[in-house]
Amino acid sequence: MIGQMIFWYVLLVFLGWLSFPLTFRLFRKVADRGYAVSRILGLLLWGFGFWLLASLGLLQNQAGAIMLVLALLAAVSAWSGWGRWQAIWDWVRTNWQVILVTELVFLAAFGFMVVVRGANPAATGTEKPMELAFINAILHSETFPPHDPWLSGYAISYYHFGYILAAMLAKVTGTSGGVAFNLMLSAVFAMSAAGAYGVLLDLLAARQKEPQGVKKFLGWALLGPVFLLFVSNLEAILEMVHQLGVGWDLSTGTSSFWQWINIEALLNPPSEPLTLVPQRFWWWWQASRVVQDIDLLGNVSSLSPIDEFPAFSYVLGDLHPHVLVMPFVTLVINLAFNIYQGALDTDQPTRLLGIEIPFKWDLFWVSAVIMGGLIFLNTWDLPVYFCLLVGAFLIRQVSRKGWSGERIWEALTLAIPLGGVALILYLPFLISFQSQAGGILPNVYYPTRGLYLWVMFGTLWVPIFLFFGRLRRKKARADWKWGAVLVGGLVLLLAVTTLVLGLAVARMDIGQQLIVEQGQTSVWGLLSAALRHRLQYGVGLLTLVVLLVSGLAYLIGSVKKDDPAEPSKPRDPEGFVLLMVVLGGLMVIAPEFVYLRDNFGTRMNTVFKFYYQAWMLWSLAAAYASVVLLRKGSVFSRIVIVLVTLLGLAYPVMAYPDKTDDFNYAAGFTLDAGSYLALSQPDEADAIEWLAAAEPGTVAEAVGGQYSSYARVATLSGQPTVLGWPGHEGQWRGGYSEVGNREADIRTLYETADWETALGILRQYDIRYIFIGSLENSTYAVNPLKFEQGLDLGFAQGGVQIFVVPQTLLD
Repeated sequence: MIGQMIFWYVLLVFLGWLSFPLTFRLFRKVADRGYAVSRILGLLLWGFGFWLLASLGLLQNQAGAIMLVLALLAAVSAWSGWGRWQAIWDWVRTNWQVILVTELVFLAAFGFMVVVRGANPAATGTEKPMELAFINAILHSETFPPHDPWLSGYAISYYHFGYILAAMLAKVTGTSGGVAFNLMLSAVFAMSAAGAYGVLLDLLAARQKEPQGVKKFLGWALLGPVFLLFVSNLEAILEMVHQLGVGWDLSTGTSSFWQWINIEALLNPPSEPLTLVPQRFWWWWQASRVVQDIDLLGNVSSLSPIDEFPAFSYVLGDLHPHVLVMPFVTLVINLAFNIYQGALDTDQPTRLLGIEIPFKWDLFWVSAVIMGGLIFLNTWDLPVYFCLLVGAFLIRQVSRKGWSGERIWEALTLAIPLGGVALILYLPFLISFQSQAGGILPNVYYPTRGLYLWVMFGTLWVPIFLFFGRLRRKKARADWKWGAVLVGGLVLLLAVTTLVLGLAVARMDIGQQLIVEQGQTSVWGLLSAALRHRLQYGVGLLTLVVLLVSGLAYLIGSVKKDDPAEPSKPRDPEGFVLLMVVLGGLMVIAPEFVYLRDNFGTRMNTVFKFYYQAWMLWSLAAAYASVVLLRKGSVFSRIVIVLVTLLGLAYPVMAYPDKTDDFNYAAGFTLDAGSYLALSQPDEADAIEWLAAAEPGTVAEAVGGQYSSYARVATLSGQPTVLGWPGHEGQWRGGYSEVGNREADIRTLYETADWETALGILRQYDIRYIFIGSLENSTYAVNPLKFEQGLDLGFAQGGVQIFVVPQTLLD
């Protein structure tokens, strides 16, 4: 296992160097020439090439095919470096410190997460079984698209590119799916750290006039990964104060203060002992549930929003798409900053379908692959980062040519072909993708309290607002009129949209039900009560408006035509930082008014996805602001930045030891996410291992609720089961038509005494293996006699049996 860990690390370092000639060519306008994101770009291009060729039937899902695509990537990278080798070597010799620190960041982050996962490797609880199931299913799929592990006969209907990348690395390194789960999480963490380091380093270097200014910031740029991956929200501070008993009358178990705070887990008095360290089981979970949706009657919604952030994600250890996409987000941010500095500028326009496109063709095509990759990695991320890239290009055009309406057309000449090509490149995924998203719904009466927003984002907002203060003291250009007009227009548009959608919903039965539930008698009574409710909790919206107006005013003010006497001079990075701040603000203000309709029927998931994107953007903006303020800000600013950062670091300092039981390796060090089963049920573990090595085929196993031990056979073996977690399949496919009667049919299969009935179900779902273990015996009144008489027994050990259905019976 140590060998596999080293293999993954060496492979990713090698991939970075293999891809560096390509990033050196493309990222020509940033100080590190894309070195920090080179392994991220290399992995994405490698994975895209393999997935596309496999999806078109040109390659099989085999290690040799994967290595063939790596050889093609090497050829492309070598071609990119052709004629530039001396320049590349000169850059390496001159910037060896940049390379060294970047590699140390990657190594330290990779090693840290390996240590964390080694103490807590099991893929149990939350979304981990689903994620492990995808990796194992892809490993066991001979062709693409890979089979759905939890719905036999169907391909995966989910944004699963990250799992393809994990399986791809597992295949070429000979790693099992269980070990790949934890090594991929470690790799994602490390690549995100290196990417964040590179982004901040390039932003800071652009502040300097001299070419070697980058070396001044080698240490300061470490705040990039610190803010992205470690700085957290302030809920941990509330946990500490709560655990001390502050604000409680412990004799009566009451507290008006904590009732006012109104965060679920903090409404109960603390347990003994009263210390600074929280004692409640999984206390760190509440940090992802800070925002409470309070209705017109003062009741908290049972489906209040998820407000996860990166530090929580890595403590939890889920390998979900919003985590898998993180390093690729840092790649897109670096790409956008590269474009902001002029990397798309060219005197030789590209022609696409007869249309002249005025940018560098190589960077355009790679940008399309990257942006399309976001769709496949985590579809939610595409809109905001697409806007970041196009917005950076628009600012660049204005700085070159000055403002006019023609700049909008130029932005569209990038946005339309870029979006179109990105969609075309990933058509094999898009044509089979189903989604639970079903339009936009109004958020009529759930405003977010300012308290919750400040607890959630305070550690990032303080540096950002102090940065605004510094801009004001410097008398930086700001267009307050247009900032106020644009933000005011946005809020008005969102409010009108909410009103129109709200009136439409009110005409439906569900709308009438909501009116009654909220203690109102008419839709206008509901709307007027909702308005009063919003005014009562108006600090949250007011804060967002102030942030957006300030960010937009300074952003507009920063966009000015460059000095033609210095065309190659780097643009001040503050305009790009402000663009990130504004886009983050848009992500947070949007669900104050509207949310995407899904199976949950609330804004829970929209807040989760939008807030996470805001955290990515704001964390790097806050890191930049912190460096500027710590280097050149007032004493007050420096003290505040240090204190707030330390408060933000309290969460990981306490949460990682809690989640890992103080890094307890008493059971031995392992990275195998599936090893837990061998400890508790060794016979079942052996049976699943036998099944994983058997010929491909559908497995029948017990069906039950989600977030449980059901579907463990498909999850750990890689073989598809008739039905895994029904709720998840409904979410992925936007309904339950594909699920059909599978759950009832599996019950009948196990319980019926009639062989013909059982045989009909076996043929209907093309079942090759019937698994009988502890869960099947506890879920069903299993009647095994029909199997014993009509089928072969492939595996028997302890109380576990696997019956094999001959292919002749299914034909």
